[in-house]
Amino acid sequence: MITTLEWTDAGVRFIDQTKLPTEEVYITATTYQEVADIIVTMVVRGAPAIGVAAGMGVAIGILKSETKDVPALRTDLATISKVLAATRPTAVNLFWAIERMNKKFDAVAHLSVPEIKSALVEEAKKMHVEDVASNQAMGRHGAVLLPSTGNVLTHCNAGALATAGYGTALGVIRAAVESGKKIEVFADETRPFLQGARLTAWELMKDGIPTTVIPDNAAGSMMRAGRIGAVVVGADRIAANGDTANKIGTYQVAVLAKENNVPFYVAAPFSTVDLNTADGNGIPIEQRNAREVTHFSGKQITPDGVGIGNPAFDVTPAKYVTAIITERGVARAPYGSSLKELAHHPLKFS
Repeated sequence: MITTLEWTDAGVRFIDQTKLPTEEVYITATTYQEVADIIVTMVVRGAPAIGVAAGMGVAIGILKSETKDVPALRTDLATISKVLAATRPTAVNLFWAIERMNKKFDAVAHLSVPEIKSALVEEAKKMHVEDVASNQAMGRHGAVLLPSTGNVLTHCNAGALATAGYGTALGVIRAAVESGKKIEVFADETRPFLQGARLTAWELMKDGIPTTVIPDNAAGSMMRAGRIGAVVVGADRIAANGDTANKIGTYQVAVLAKENNVPFYVAAPFSTVDLNTADGNGIPIEQRNAREVTHFSGKQITPDGVGIGNPAFDVTPAKYVTAIITERGVARAPYGSSLKELAHHPLKFS
């Protein structure tokens, strides 16, 4: 299994996703500020992985704190949380993880400083283990929805690299293949950061799953030709009504799938569901650096002075989503009720 990130005695170790697929390089963060920078620069990306990274960032920040009493440690926690929360605005898992670490601090605040530090490190490690188990459960729920044979389209990278391991959308594909289904994958390039071309293709080739990279603007014609049996994507935030924020370009794929009667599935851990956000209009959309668009492989490809728009995500309205696959089960329309029902489902990872 691909190790996206892990806790080590030296610090939090990440595979540098900006170097893939040509170089497999690892970076170790020894401070929470370094973890924050790794999130901002997309060395680590994908909502579940960002969440686990944030949890580990809080843990390493607390562990390295030189304060001697609990009130001062709580002040440090607030600073650490603020820095990490400012890294990526769209992925709700980031804020979920920070809140979880703060709640853990509150639960153990009566203990000594060394005991609190140990408890937060263990909580971050627990988040990592739970994320892998969650993805595997999600895969089992989603595998039955995919065709027995044929092609599945995915957009961006929602695989092991976007999580602590196994993957969300790619976890569903992996589970389907493991169950004996004969699945081949079409991976959209996912411009401008090319997560599909660089990362999804790299992962699936490592697993021996047949994969073809296609330009983003080829998806519609392939659906019309009957070459796509299903679409499965990840998510960075799912509103209470089922509106889903995912990598830019997902919305147009969903519309094309609807037009061509191709099922469109979203796979994400329940921590990605934001029941406090009523609909997609309340989801903040991150705007990224123009250089991601103006340059390719270090070479400028646009004229000087031209205007650049680089939204990192778009929102797919719930009406285009066939089902939302989580570790708790599968939600279908009306999502306003089905997601609330899943919130009360017991977690069963086996």
